[in-house]
Amino acid sequence: MTRDEIIKELEEAILEVDGERVKNAAMKAVEVGVTFKDAVDNGLAVGLKKLGEKFESGEAFLPHLVMAGDQMDEAVEILKNNLPGDDDFKGSGTFLIGTVKGDIHDIGKNIVGVMLRVGGFKVIDIGVDVPNEDFLKAAKEHKADIIGASALLSTTQYEQKRLIELLESEGVRSKYKVMVGGGQVTQDWADKIGADGYGKDALEAVKVAMGLMGVENKKI
Repeated sequence: MTRDEIIKELEEAILEVDGERVKNAAMKAVEVGVTFKDAVDNGLAVGLKKLGEKFESGEAFLPHLVMAGDQMDEAVEILKNNLPGDDDFKGSGTFLIGTVKGDIHDIGKNIVGVMLRVGGFKVIDIGVDVPNEDFLKAAKEHKADIIGASALLSTTQYEQKRLIELLESEGVRSKYKVMVGGGQVTQDWADKIGADGYGKDALEAVKVAMGLMGVENKKI
């Protein structure tokens, strides 16, 4: 197979959610020396975006996106350990996401995480019931561009406000964009607490995140 054929195979394998095919295509990419950026940006990411479009139109479902996202992560591990050029690949940015302290709901957070990956973001999911100090620690560790704080309950959404206050008190507020979301969260609330972005659903959250990063807002 030529390099172009392998890149196309990576795209189609992800689109078909065929894990074995994805892995084999990644190994072929290593064999022929496809660059990391080409393999991910023009192969895997294209397939995942097309799958996201099928999800949006009702032709694919959330489990397909979750499986494809996991398959892409496995392929990226194969590629980055064996191909040059991974230091130049930035994607849309690094998005740290978690559910705030006192809240253990994660379905909405997980859906947003999957769609962010479709949008080309590197997603760091730090789980549920996360203290604000752990958000900050993880943001520093992973060099996050955006911190996403999810809260389903009206009683826990105040942790989103406290997170922003913590970033301000630590003198690092300007280093991170902060997005908030969840069942009781609104644009008015996001504006009130000084968040940089809010999405009423997963698709809007990705578009807002892309806007914050100055990334071309392609159809997700």
